[in-house]
Amino acid sequence: MAVYTEVSDEALAAFLGEYDIGAAVAFRGIAEGVENSNFSLRTTAGDFILTLYEKRVDPAELPWFLGLMEHLAGRGITCPQPVRGRDGAALRRLSGRHAAVTTFLPGVWPRRVRPEHCAPLGEALARLHLAGEGYAATRPNALGPAGWGPLLERARHSLEATGADPATASLCDELGAALGSTLSAWPKGLPIGHIHADLFPDNVFFLDGRLSGLIDFYFAATDLLAYDVAVCLNAWCFEPDYMFNVTKARALLGAYAAVRPLSAAERAALPVLCRGAAIRFALTRLFDWINTPPGALVTRKDPMEYVRRLRFFLTAKDEHALGL
Repeated sequence: MAVYTEVSDEALAAFLGEYDIGAAVAFRGIAEGVENSNFSLRTTAGDFILTLYEKRVDPAELPWFLGLMEHLAGRGITCPQPVRGRDGAALRRLSGRHAAVTTFLPGVWPRRVRPEHCAPLGEALARLHLAGEGYAATRPNALGPAGWGPLLERARHSLEATGADPATASLCDELGAALGSTLSAWPKGLPIGHIHADLFPDNVFFLDGRLSGLIDFYFAATDLLAYDVAVCLNAWCFEPDYMFNVTKARALLGAYAAVRPLSAAERAALPVLCRGAAIRFALTRLFDWINTPPGALVTRKDPMEYVRRLRFFLTAKDEHALGL
């Protein structure tokens, strides 16, 4: 989440006039994240989130994301729900952007991940994967393996245009070498379904010690289910010094498998899937670090955090190194 596009009081009032959710009482931007412009919205009817879609989100795909959230909620997953206007539409325009209002989920995300967070996360991820069955529409993963090479080249081009220092150029070379070996080993034939693809701690809420909901489905796609597990191993199972925490990984994987057992092929593929997930987030962070517009209310994220994770996964010879 972030704020790239400002919304005037007059534009907001006119926008809310198309809904039955009352008038604005409080409205503020949310700086966390990097993709869309997000605002905390309180009206006379309650609390909501207003999202203006920016950057990587294809407007033609927005109905897919909103429909997936409705589908998942109908199958017991606690996630934001699109709020429809008086005309029945959930998607509209505001300040020159496509926009939607969604319900607000109570809870806070864990600033410091502890082992007791990881089992509820693993269970929720498996339940999400099972709940996605039956949502017939599919969406290819634009930030899957086929997109990593072009993204690396775009990052190189941006660095050259801005006068890259030797250390950053070396980083691109390191990512390029890892990308080549990872793509050559990428698994085929694993189970496919709808994945969140971005289930970082700031997208998972806890309340009174229990997982209370999942948010931010705008990277969701139809892809390898085990890749979603790999994303979570990257995001939840490293310490601040970038040491991999096997206890956290075992809790996550054990709780996931209790709901949706991983096949032998999925287990064997986890190290390369984790390498791919680390490359994906290192690349998007690198690109955003270079290209975030001046003055945007956004917290840029350091790509080196995922380069360091990648270096660990390059040494993982099999699934046992990950706690299996």
